[in-house]
Parts: sequence; C-alpha cells; structure tokens
Amino acid sequence: MTHDTWSIGELAAGTGVPVKTLRYYSDSGLLPVAARSGGGHRRYGPEAWERIRLIRRLRALDTPIATITQVVTGERSLDELVATELEAVHERLAELRWRQATLESLDECPGEERLRRLGILARVQQLPQARRTLPDHWYRELSGSLPKRRLDIMIAMLAPDPPQDPGPTTVLAYAELHLLIATPSFTRWTQDHDEEMRDAPAFYGEIEEVAGLTAAAVAQGLPPGSGDAVNAFVAAHARARRESDTPAFRAYLHALVSRSSGFDPRLERYWGLVGTVTGGRVLNMTVAHRWLTAGLAMSLTGGGPPLPAPAGPTP
Repeated sequence: MTHDTWSIGELAAGTGVPVKTLRYYSDSGLLPVAARSGGGHRRYGPEAWERIRLIRRLRALDTPIATITQVVTGERSLDELVATELEAVHERLAELRWRQATLESLDECPGEERLRRLGILARVQQLPQARRTLPDHWYRELSGSLPKRRLDIMIAMLAPDPPQDPGPTTVLAYAELHLLIATPSFTRWTQDHDEEMRDAPAFYGEIEEVAGLTAAAVAQGLPPGSGDAVNAFVAAHARARRESDTPAFRAYLHALVSRSSGFDPRLERYWGLVGTVTGGRVLNMTVAHRWLTAGLAMSLTGGGPPLPAPAGPTP
C-alpha cells in the first residue's frame, strides 16, 4: 500500500522516534504538517521522513534544537553550522588545555607555593579577557611616545598571545606578565629620547634594522663587539641627531645609553617571561640593550672590528 501522508503514530513506528518527541518537533516547527485528517489529526508528507533523519543526526552531535530549527528552515546552511560548531569545539579544547596546564602548575608545587600560584593564575582563566589585557595596557603606556609602525611592533613583542599549547611553565609565565603590569610603580618600557633627537621618524625606521641585527647576533651567541649591529645602532642615533659617527659621538652615545642600562629588575623579569611564553621567539630588550651597550664600549677601546670612517655632516 502506498501513502501520500502518514499519521504521527506511523512516523513513530517507522523511525523509532517516540510520538511525544515527534509532537514536540511538530509544535516547534521542525516537522511540517502536510494536512489534517477528517478528525483534525495531523498528517505528514514524504519530506517528514528525511526531516526526521536530519534532526536525529544533528541531535546525535548534541546540536541544540534552536540551531537545528535554523538549519531546517533555511536560515542557516549545514556548512555554516559545521564551521561554527567546529570553531566552538576548538575554543573549548583551548580552554580545557589551558585549565589542564593551570592545574598541573598547581599540582607540581607544595602547599604554600600553591596558594601563591593560585592567586597569579586566577588572573588569566578568562582567556578572551586576558588576551586583551596586555595589549590594552601597553597601548595606553606607549601610544603617546612612538610612531604607529614602531608602536605596533613593540606591542606585538610586549603583549604575546597565550601559548597555543600551554604547559605548566608557560601558563604561569603568561599569568605573571599580567601580575607585573598590575604592580604599582612598575617601570614601563620607554624609548630613550632627548632634546637632540631631531629626526625621530628616521631613527625609528632604522632601529628596526638594528633590532634584527642584534637579535641575530644574540641568537648566535656572539659576544658583544663593534660590528654591524653596533655600527647600525650608532648610525641611527647619529642621523637622528644630524651628527657624524665619530669617536667623540660614540663616547657621548655610550654615556647616554649607559644611563638607561639600569633596568628595573621587574622589567627585566617581564622580558624574561615574554621569552618563556613565546619560546624565545621575541628579542629580550634588556639583553639586547646590554649587548649593544657593551659592544659600543668595546668600539671605543678598539675592541672588535675597526670603527667606521666618519660620515655625514659635522656639527
């Protein structure tokens, strides 16, 4: 016998879905009614069978009824549903990995230290908020003193994202970054300025090359000396002040940068933590500063490669 329509009982018998559930689907608009019987009972057309199969498959994935309704009514495609749900799963897994690393960090230490760590780690358990806290802080601190390109570079260094595959050490380091910026009187990073910096835009443009050369030298374990990095550092400062690269200017510059070499230990700690969080992919600015200062001192005493010939106008 063929059917044009089926009763709710027949659908239940054929699909294995309880009548009560089918009635709920029907009342929710998930299951369209094709017609009414003479007695006013709902009858369902052929499309009801396929609709029930789709609903059951989506429910097997724990898809909420509201979301299923959007799919079956065409408000949302199945492709969009899958993409959205997959993104949600990735976010949830990231949260679980973070929680696991947090608990492992607390588990591997004695009771007194556990209480200290708990206070630190509690700062970064809401990852979306924690991810915004560091860049927001540094943009507030630095936006008035740096051009935009240099500002963005510095923020990328100072405000790393939470580690993608966190472990007990990296999750604690990331939390300590938040603790440090919240510490009253924490020494903020500032770029050296003085009244003789006449061409700051040129300086910031060239200092990126200096950073790259210094990072390469430090990464290779090279000792400080008068080489490409130091020469580029001096050249950037000389051109910004419209000076020449002479022994006298190098002595002046060494005195200037030496005054700023006494970093607050908390700032040095901050850069060390950034290195832990990023796996050493970010140049430690305190290490770089000391390396350049030492190399500049050596160039004054004849250490390392010969000094470059004077270049540019002399004041």
